[in-house]
Amino acid sequence: MKASRELKLKDVVRVRKGPIHFQFEVIDFPKSRLGAKLVSTVTKDVTAADELAKLERIQLQMKATPYFGVGRPTKKDRRQLDDFMYYEDLEQDDSQ
Repeated sequence: MKASRELKLKDVVRVRKGPIHFQFEVIDFPKSRLGAKLVSTVTKDVTAADELAKLERIQLQMKATPYFGVGRPTKKDRRQLDDFMYYEDLEQDDSQ
């Protein structure tokens, strides 16, 4: 749907947010602009059940796989890694 298209009552607006396609039906038009919290008073969520199930699966997967340790190591992490690598090098030198 184009941004310039005028909406009518009972129109269904499709919104893609990541891999999920949400659908909302226009119930009423506000007299003036609304905050995000009040949008639900003039729309009705008509998203398909399979899309909501997909969203739930993604949320469960995100909870199961946390993103700890991603990115640049901290100074403390780097020092621990350096100590570990140095200790390994000493063991290899002793065994030869």
